[in-house]
Amino acid sequence: MSPITPPLSFNPAGIELDRRQGLTRQLYEALRQRVLDGRLVSGTRLPASRDLAAALSISRNSVVRAYDQLYAEGFTESRVGDGTYVAQLPAAKKLSTKVSTGLHTGLSPALSTKWSNLPEDLDNEVIHSGGLARIKTHHLSQPPAGPPRAFRVGVPAFDLFPFEVWAKLNGAFWRKPDLEQLCYGDPAGDARLRSLIAAYLRSSRGMQCAAEQIVITSGAQQAISLCAQLLVEPGDGVAVENPGYRAAGHAFALAGGKLHGVPVDGEGIDCQRLNALEDCRVAYVTPSHQYPLGVVMSLARRLELLAWADRTGGWIIEDDYDGEYRYSGAPLSPLAALDRTGRVLYVGTFGKVAFPALRLGYLVLPPGLVGAFSRRRAVDMRHSEVSTQAVMAEFMATGHFQRHIRRMRRAALSRRNAVLAGWPQGLAGVGELPNVAAGLHLTVRVDSLAREQQLLELARSVDVEVNGLSHYWLPDSTVPADQRAGLVLGFAAVPEPAIALALQRLRLAWGVGTAKEQ
Repeated sequence: MSPITPPLSFNPAGIELDRRQGLTRQLYEALRQRVLDGRLVSGTRLPASRDLAAALSISRNSVVRAYDQLYAEGFTESRVGDGTYVAQLPAAKKLSTKVSTGLHTGLSPALSTKWSNLPEDLDNEVIHSGGLARIKTHHLSQPPAGPPRAFRVGVPAFDLFPFEVWAKLNGAFWRKPDLEQLCYGDPAGDARLRSLIAAYLRSSRGMQCAAEQIVITSGAQQAISLCAQLLVEPGDGVAVENPGYRAAGHAFALAGGKLHGVPVDGEGIDCQRLNALEDCRVAYVTPSHQYPLGVVMSLARRLELLAWADRTGGWIIEDDYDGEYRYSGAPLSPLAALDRTGRVLYVGTFGKVAFPALRLGYLVLPPGLVGAFSRRRAVDMRHSEVSTQAVMAEFMATGHFQRHIRRMRRAALSRRNAVLAGWPQGLAGVGELPNVAAGLHLTVRVDSLAREQQLLELARSVDVEVNGLSHYWLPDSTVPADQRAGLVLGFAAVPEPAIALALQRLRLAWGVGTAKEQ
């Protein structure tokens, strides 16, 4: 009998930790980098947490937290009674660990010309034929009227926003404003705010970005529209998740893009279907919490997506719209933190941690794109409103922002639990509630489109907002209509008592109320 080959073991020599910095984050990043660059191959056994802690002279808790984050992101796997091993990551070897310092574009001559010769005034803009006609099909619907109520989607718990603090900071700005800030400003945004956003993303997301890579926008939608205007030529294929965020699809279609709806499974966007698209230049994804299905993209799928962009010269637009809301462990590292070839454009927003009316978002761009995006944005609006940027910068610099995020995360978790606990059981034609590990909404499947519409109508009759999953699909989807049905509910907009009341109304309207409620 041949001897059993022992697993490869990991030697911690070479890992140097700065005691002045967070030890857990440093260890996590060191191990993750070794997996990505191939120094830790699949199947390698990691030391026991106690042994590694002793070897590095740090606390065991720091090692356990680092291991937990690696496991949550799919870098490692646990074998019962046999320790922790590096997971099987076949696409990892395709990723370079060299940080991109320039722009590798493969741009068409027309796009290069557009970027290098941007017009000084709108009279020189070329209006593509059919542009006005596209507005008839691709436009945003009016938002729901009135104050937040259960179960409005896309609204955080802004009833908890520290408006008094914000008012004091705003008043301080206007009592003695810097006269330079009252002139025409940088279209990329306030320099201090950009620097603070970069610092926040480095600490909370593991993104190695600089302030110079950030462009401030009027919310996430403008960021997506800028991507559409500069990355898409008429006729270019654009891959969007299906079902997905329709407003993003509208932006790409208005730019002349040909939308390809790519299915989403339990690991995220289907990269096999994406690879089969020959004309696709851009892929728009929501990997941290897929909108609206709520799937968190697996690490293997993230690596496949990055490999697609590297191989085809395509662009990935990563919309991290509610990435702050993860209810077990730290927020997952975004695609932009794994990107080493400058193919990912990261969209962030303050609307889900403050309130949507703030209209403050940002783009984190590969260095070579910042100038073009800033100049293009200046054509639409020279720069964002000054005081909002200055006040948000002060809000972040004085620690209010981080405290508010922690408070919002606790509130969203409590409100999520209220929905899960009070959801009507035994509802005919409705599937089981999903495991909601992140985000501000949940989606539950319904067995037919007719049943979905019936449930929505009954909810409206008792003044409760519920969205139909069928509205999130592209019109030309080949998926049968009944397989598109479901209910989408935001759970963060109102406090727990209002959630309980709305659920009671739904139980009565849907005919599953208790005898007492009846």
